[in-house]
Amino acid sequence: MEASGRVWCARGAGVAEPWGITSVSEESTAVIGRAALRADCGSCFGLCCVALPFTASADFAVSKPAGTPCGNLDADFRCGIHAGLRERGFTGCTVFDCFGAGQRVSRETFGGRDWRAAPATAASMFAAFGVVRQLHELLWYLGESLAGPAARELGRELRATSGRIEALAGGDPVELAAVDVPALRAEVGELLGRVSESVRAARVPGRRRDRRGADLAGARLHGADLRGASLRGALLIAAELGGADLRSADLLGADLRNANLAGADLRDALFLTQAQLNAARGDGRTRLPAGLDRPAHWAGPPA
Repeated sequence: MEASGRVWCARGAGVAEPWGITSVSEESTAVIGRAALRADCGSCFGLCCVALPFTASADFAVSKPAGTPCGNLDADFRCGIHAGLRERGFTGCTVFDCFGAGQRVSRETFGGRDWRAAPATAASMFAAFGVVRQLHELLWYLGESLAGPAARELGRELRATSGRIEALAGGDPVELAAVDVPALRAEVGELLGRVSESVRAARVPGRRRDRRGADLAGARLHGADLRGASLRGALLIAAELGGADLRSADLLGADLRNANLAGADLRDALFLTQAQLNAARGDGRTRLPAGLDRPAHWAGPPA
């Protein structure tokens, strides 16, 4: 997080990069690195605070429609209550991750023109932000896959898909509006499914639990052996996962809001994101994959 008072950033400066893919493949397809997929809120026009809607709930103290600035957004695009978002009822803001889409749309797609100074750009800027955010999320998962053992088997396909999506993300507002995001998500989801099967079979031979899409809200899984399990898309809200072994588990899209991860082992978990960790509860004993931060609200320092 930033200490400067800017809107929340998913990852602070100085984080070790477990994959820094900025190379060009043998097919001359550029592959984006993790650094470009990290939020740089100081280079963004507060897009997540304007473009997205939210509803009064446990996550947000008030409601606002899409395209309307949050009442806490200052004139310089900083969050006026950044230091106390959780205490003021805006937990949802602290768990959102744009995967670097905010600064890309602000500085690259619109060349540094902000929606306040150029109000005619507002609608297309907010729409572009929504598209690029989803494309960057896909690039995050593809980059993780390319840095892992599945690259030996699926590297050519992963690089080609990543390069194609990166090219789409660099399009102008009209081109971005034409992107079929659901079709891309389905295509990439199938590829990531093959990545998951390959990696989990190599790391955890034999039968592995398949709880894809399962409703495990509030489930008592303390100390459970979930190595290599597929929890893709599983509902794990408020689940008790303290001390659970989640090494090499597929957590793509799993809902970990308020899940207890105290003492859990998440090393080598597949497709885990900072936003998922920020939405969960943990402590100093929780073991994390390289490159993800221990959320500030978790109890205790790392063991």
